[in-house]
Amino acid sequence: MEQIKRFQVRGLPGWVNRVSFSGRIVDYWAPVGGSDHVLIAHDGQNIFDRRTATFIYTWKLAQTAARIARECGNKPPLVIGVFHSSTKEDPHGRAKDLAPEDPFRDGIKTMNPPTFAASELRGNSYLKAIFAEITPELAAHTKTNFVAEKTAMIGSSMGGLATLYALSKFSDSFHTALSLSPHWVLAGDSLVDYLVNNLPNRPKYRVWMSRGTKGLDASYLPYQNRADELMRELSWGNRYRSKVYHRTTHNERSWASYVDEPLKFWLT
Repeated sequence: MEQIKRFQVRGLPGWVNRVSFSGRIVDYWAPVGGSDHVLIAHDGQNIFDRRTATFIYTWKLAQTAARIARECGNKPPLVIGVFHSSTKEDPHGRAKDLAPEDPFRDGIKTMNPPTFAASELRGNSYLKAIFAEITPELAAHTKTNFVAEKTAMIGSSMGGLATLYALSKFSDSFHTALSLSPHWVLAGDSLVDYLVNNLPNRPKYRVWMSRGTKGLDASYLPYQNRADELMRELSWGNRYRSKVYHRTTHNERSWASYVDEPLKFWLT
């Protein structure tokens, strides 16, 4: 782990640290003295720093998580924002990181012509780095207990897909998946079926999904309905929550407006 810099964020005590793991940039924040909870977020560019955020607006994730944790009688969690790897040289780096690798290598087809081959996907190595290297090292460094039952992953759009996929691949590492606006239109019903049917359907696991009604989120309706129906058929019960947020769209401002609810779902 190589330190890059540290900076402060309004509404958040202490410092946010920016580090690099073999070239993968990560921002993280931890309460003084560590924590018993860990929250891992995709698209780390949009989590803490408006200067790196896609639309100059962040999720305010750590501020909200700290508030909800205190309301629930817990210490605030260690919050880890893992950057995607899109660059000018590799403009599709984000999709290569976040697209669920196995289903596409197994032959699931995208709804639109792909801009790169399935062989270029690196979702498995991306997730392995998060759970085998990044999170354990940051937890140890911040005196945080990294235990699966108190660890959640959160993501939106492609990050929402990556979060669901991660729970099927690394269920020993975390137990709660928070998937906001999962980008079902990448491959439609076949992707819904694959990801839902591969979730670990046992009492200790919990899943949240949500969508808006405007912009790109409006196109998710039939696929999210299918996911909801499958989750009901699989008897997830109250371990699964699906919400529709009217008049919200596909951006950080919308997700920030209701991220307190999935965080409450996790922490209560």
